[in-house]
Amino acid sequence: MNHSITLQAYSIYLPVSILLTLYVAHHLFKNGRIFMLDIFNGREEIAFATNRLFQVGFYLLNIGFALMILQFSVELSNRQIMIEKLSYKLGGFSIYLGIMLFLNLYLFFRGKRKAKEARNVHINLNA
Repeated sequence: MNHSITLQAYSIYLPVSILLTLYVAHHLFKNGRIFMLDIFNGREEIAFATNRLFQVGFYLLNIGFALMILQFSVELSNRQIMIEKLSYKLGGFSIYLGIMLFLNLYLFFRGKRKAKEARNVHINLNA
């Protein structure tokens, strides 16, 4: 087994997977603030705190998953195999991140819908 190539693969995979996670999280939770403000009726402090907690959970889940799948299941005997396996592993991780992104968007939209329903019930009770 060529340990030099394996170490090169790790030194490429780890930063790329972590940077991808940071990039997706940054955009998701930067834009998610709007949803949180709506869900929490404009109460900024609780909306931003909740959004931040979701962001930390997103980091932990995705970076943890990236670390779990770190190991290469085949011997990386040359650079061609290394690049092929890296592209497969990073592509799979990107798909996973996309699924997590859409899951979070679903949760944002669901929370927004529930908050709107609760406001409508409150308005109807007061009318």
